[in-house]
Amino acid sequence: MTYQEATTYLFTAAPLFQNIGAGAYKEGLSNTHLLDEHFGHPHRNYRTIHVGGTNGKGSTSHTLAAILQSQGYRVGLYTSPHLVDFRERIRVNGEMIPKQRVIDFVEELKTSLLGGRTEGGFSFFELATALAFQYFSEEKVDVAVIEVGLGGRLDCTNILQPDLSIITNISFDHIQFLGNTLPKIASEKAGIIKHDVPAIIGEAGDKDVRAVFEKEAQKVETEIFFAEEDDELTDFTLSPKEGYSYNTKSYGKLHGQLSGYCQEKNIRTILAAIKVLNRQGYNIETDAVKKGLANVCQLTGLMGRWQTICEQPLTICDTGHNVGGMQYITKQLQETPHEKLHIIIGMVNDKDVNTVLSMMPKDAIYYFTQASVKRAMPAKEFAQIARKHDLHGRCFENVASAYSAAKKKAGKNDIIFIGGSTFIVADMLNNIL
Repeated sequence: MTYQEATTYLFTAAPLFQNIGAGAYKEGLSNTHLLDEHFGHPHRNYRTIHVGGTNGKGSTSHTLAAILQSQGYRVGLYTSPHLVDFRERIRVNGEMIPKQRVIDFVEELKTSLLGGRTEGGFSFFELATALAFQYFSEEKVDVAVIEVGLGGRLDCTNILQPDLSIITNISFDHIQFLGNTLPKIASEKAGIIKHDVPAIIGEAGDKDVRAVFEKEAQKVETEIFFAEEDDELTDFTLSPKEGYSYNTKSYGKLHGQLSGYCQEKNIRTILAAIKVLNRQGYNIETDAVKKGLANVCQLTGLMGRWQTICEQPLTICDTGHNVGGMQYITKQLQETPHEKLHIIIGMVNDKDVNTVLSMMPKDAIYYFTQASVKRAMPAKEFAQIARKHDLHGRCFENVASAYSAAKKKAGKNDIIFIGGSTFIVADMLNNIL
């Protein structure tokens, strides 16, 4: 079996959420417990940090992993979705899981692992999570940073008993699964808060959301910390090309490689997490914090977070794809110096398309397109909705053709932005890497 055959099997035998959406979502943890039992509970062999939330959990997970690596820990990192290669999801000290290990897992899956169940018995994410937990145990990691896939309470990562639970923020996303109000979504996300495991909330939002978290922490008898109330970060500045500079009480001046506006919220969460982890004996020193923040992409392989892919014209891609993410992206686009703004955009058909489009700048030149996943909204349909919001441009069959057109039209002092969906960014990176 080749690696291509192995990943094709995973993507087809167990439906992939990024391709078909709701049909791939399996509620409950019974399958996860079955897989965990089969592999001998591998996640119990190392310490874990569990990271959930609507936006920012990927950046937060990668940054914490980079800091822990810089301190000398052997660190597992499990995130989703992948942009170019399935193996991006499962890393140890920044190195992707070997192709042969994925092949071995699929071969076992096809023979003995299913135990007579049909291939459709497990979801893709259940299988990927089982592989990650087993691989981290084999690699003898000291600690693994585990990102929640969807929600929290019923997410298959929620069998962990971590050292720390983090919920970055709450915004509207996956409302068909998590609820159509922020408190309902918060209730699902709060499901990762556990007895005697400290919990950090990055951005609580309104008082009703905060009350949900406080109630859950009280119910399971654990400490809860709100990063917004921590005074560790004293001030910060942002350079569109060079990233953030932070002034802090404990670490002095820090430089953050990630430069999206949302990173100011994430850094507060990360600094609060370090404080709690040090209370638990992690002994994370200032040099490790500085190195991890300044080199997160190189240390962990992170892509797609306000990522510059060309300097002239300035070309940026970002995976922010919901209302919470887009509010930062549109603000940063408007405040980054430019003559004209070119936006290559597409979305999937189960997102709040109208609300996102209502936030987009009216004076940009738009290149409406669609990602190479089944959930992608057709470019022409997307453009029709966009016109209702006074957004105008041309339609393109794919991201590559849209990018080619934008490059031809853009001047050297313009900005080209690629986003709207994680999968638009994935197609873009596949096109250039």
